[in-house]
Amino acid sequence: MTKLEIIIRPDKLEKLKEILNEISIGGMTVTSVMGCGNQKGSVDYDTIKGLKVSGMNLIPKIMVMVVVADKDVDDILVAVHSEISTGKVGDGKVFVSRIDDCMRIRTGERGKKSI
Repeated sequence: MTKLEIIIRPDKLEKLKEILNEISIGGMTVTSVMGCGNQKGSVDYDTIKGLKVSGMNLIPKIMVMVVVADKDVDDILVAVHSEISTGKVGDGKVFVSRIDDCMRIRTGERGKKSI
């Protein structure tokens, strides 16, 4: 099992849901987050709506966490890149982590059956 933490622009959430649904991902956890990357949240101009922009700025993002079968990881990564990418700074990131085990609390099922 593999955990994907997919951080994207808020307007790309519906497209990501379509991608995950097409690959038959059973569930996901969606969180509204704020953050910045290497550019520290900077934009091409010095003011936003009359406010001076300086230092590190936190930009609103959406983080989607899914646990998937190992065989689905590459398909998801390719689809996310081709469908979500705008080619501009701030498109987001996908963090990939190995999951050793999982348990469904209601039934006690473990492993693949629990996801």
